[in-house]
Amino acid sequence: MNYLAHILLSGENDLIKIGNFMADGIHGKHFDTFPLDIQKGIILHRSIDTFTDAHPIFRESTKRLHTNYHHFSGIIVDILYDHFLAKNWSSYSDEKLEDYSNRFYQSLKDNYESLTPRTQKFMPYMIAQNWLLSYQTIEGIEEILTQMDARMKSRMKQESNMRFAVAELKLYYSEFENEFTTFFKELKTHSIQKLKTL
Repeated sequence: MNYLAHILLSGENDLIKIGNFMADGIHGKHFDTFPLDIQKGIILHRSIDTFTDAHPIFRESTKRLHTNYHHFSGIIVDILYDHFLAKNWSSYSDEKLEDYSNRFYQSLKDNYESLTPRTQKFMPYMIAQNWLLSYQTIEGIEEILTQMDARMKSRMKQESNMRFAVAELKLYYSEFENEFTTFFKELKTHSIQKLKTL
């Protein structure tokens, strides 16, 4: 799952949200210097990723993209699933997505010293471009995929072509949406249960 889902699945604790949000940039087991709730968010993030990657519905979605995008298919589906979460936000939260996003951005600012350098670096761009709200539209998803594509090319010196995946999103829109809806119910249950153990 991508940023919006990870944040929502963290519950109401701001530090757990932040840990879950920035966990991709934290490797190995050496994260015990973070506040305890951020540590919980990191552990929750990894549990969500493990559950997601092994789930047959998620794999069905990635299969649809594998011919054109190979091992980048999972990253693309993560982003597409965030689109359906944002699009159908009122089914998952009583708070408007714009308000929810702004609250999270403020919590990042309030806890700036606890953020990783990587998160501190991209946070201003995330807020200025309002990434979380932009997931609601296909145009927003296309922009995010284009940015991801550029980062992959810069970091890995490899063409991912993710910017073109909006074509598959439009072509198989209802299939992706149905898969997300069914899958996310199970992921929510998994995340609630995991949070109880932390």
